[in-house]
Amino acid sequence: MGSRVPLLPLRDELFLIGHDDDTGRPHLHPQALAFGLAGAVLIDLHLAGRVALDPADSAVPAPEQRLRLHVDRPVGDLIADAALTSLRHAAGAPLRVWLRGFTTDLYERTRAGLVSAGILRHATRRRLHGLLTTDIYLPTHTRWPVVPRARLRALATGHEPPTDHTAALAGLVATLGLAVYLYLDTDTATVTARLKTVADRHHQPVRHITAAVDAAVGDLATAAYR
Repeated sequence: MGSRVPLLPLRDELFLIGHDDDTGRPHLHPQALAFGLAGAVLIDLHLAGRVALDPADSAVPAPEQRLRLHVDRPVGDLIADAALTSLRHAAGAPLRVWLRGFTTDLYERTRAGLVSAGILRHATRRRLHGLLTTDIYLPTHTRWPVVPRARLRALATGHEPPTDHTAALAGLVATLGLAVYLYLDTDTATVTARLKTVADRHHQPVRHITAAVDAAVGDLATAAYR
């Protein structure tokens, strides 16, 4: 099944996993998901050799690690290229600071890109006898959310060796608390731990970016209680 479906950018797969397939409702606060999407964009750029982190200093927490452009050349993807432009103007910015700045409208931009690509479709749901309408966005085919979810399920159960792409997705899904939506029989805590273990075996910069996402989401939760 996976061979017939093109590999989507990490942000698109994370967006799909982060929503209910039937209702289109997000499984977590859209701003929290936006931090994950920003991290996913950055990870894709790192895996493509476009961005790097300054040599890690064990005294500097992961969210404060500094970003730098490695190859300043357009990717051909609107959101990825916007990220490169942002990084060009914020050279040396700490991870956490860049993530905060890049999340502006990122949720909506990612959704719009999925609609333009024919992966999501816009629909209207009526409530209260048609007095209220709600815009919803649903997959045009079940394969779009099912394929990345299936890769993570196979990874979590040890049936598939992780690629860098899937390992990074596993780390983001675990960090954002989305493991429960893989719909495995195993308890969520165990699945989350397995996904984190796989992610932790891969590139250190990817781990730093995922840790920065975790810190940014934590900041958002703290702000909500102030």
